[in-house]
Amino acid sequence: MENISEVTEFILVGLTDAKELQVPLFLIFTLIYFITLVGNLGMIVLILLDSNLHTPMYFFLSNLSLVDCVYASAITPKVMVGVFMGDKIISYSACAAQMFFFAAFATTESFLLASMAFDRHAAVCKPLHYTTTMTSMVCALLITGSYICGLLQSTIHVAFTFHLSFCHSNVVNHFFCDIPPLLALSCSDIYSNQIMLFTLAAFNVFFTLFVILNSYLFIFIAILRMHSIEGWKKAFSTCASHITTVFIFYGTVTFMYLQPSSSHSMDTDKIASVFYTMVIPMLNPLVYSLRNKEVRSAFMKVVEKAKSSLGLTY
Repeated sequence: MENISEVTEFILVGLTDAKELQVPLFLIFTLIYFITLVGNLGMIVLILLDSNLHTPMYFFLSNLSLVDCVYASAITPKVMVGVFMGDKIISYSACAAQMFFFAAFATTESFLLASMAFDRHAAVCKPLHYTTTMTSMVCALLITGSYICGLLQSTIHVAFTFHLSFCHSNVVNHFFCDIPPLLALSCSDIYSNQIMLFTLAAFNVFFTLFVILNSYLFIFIAILRMHSIEGWKKAFSTCASHITTVFIFYGTVTFMYLQPSSSHSMDTDKIASVFYTMVIPMLNPLVYSLRNKEVRSAFMKVVEKAKSSLGLTY
């Protein structure tokens, strides 16, 4: 532990050194972050306000929106400051905190997506038993378990990473404190770190994907047994938003963390990282609002109430 204090701060290289791209990138990231906050916080408020959305599915969705807000906020503001102000320095403790919150809530998201798949399986395959299957206690346990898994794994990642000696350099070839670029700076033996990272990432991906794919296998079988076209459409409509989110999230995470370290290209990783740290948290509320009639209906009710209130005021 005596080598922990060797580095007191890190320098984040960022996405690019091209000065002509600073303003465009800042504007793009600002717009993305604004849409992320408005979309996710708006989704949470909408679910709280509309009693028709007080169901397990939207309980999970509100937590997914909260998770997206937190882990996007752990990354994007610092990136915006770095691009616009050129401030690329991050303290040792801030770097550890950034890694902790990002890893915790990104991991939590994967378990939330698995919980949502289980919920969709119960809704489509056993609709008559849905209310007795997805009780308040079951939903609370699934949500709590997702957060515990995220926090526990994040603690392990941070403890293993910041126990290393960083004596080669303090220049991180990335735009945030992610695990692979920090491991590249260490002069310690990182073999155990690499094994631990791959093992936990593989467990998250394969366990949660197993739950998701297994749920959708039974959903697909149930859909094939339906003799009504309307039943097919309702089942696909129920699951379409979740399938889209799963495909986007797991595609980028698998590309980033489940390839051999020798195959890592930092420039390619940066592009993938922009996608899952900034773009995915922005897309989730858009996907669920655009593809979900209940969400659109709830939004229109809120708009109509706001118009009525303004009319009464005047």
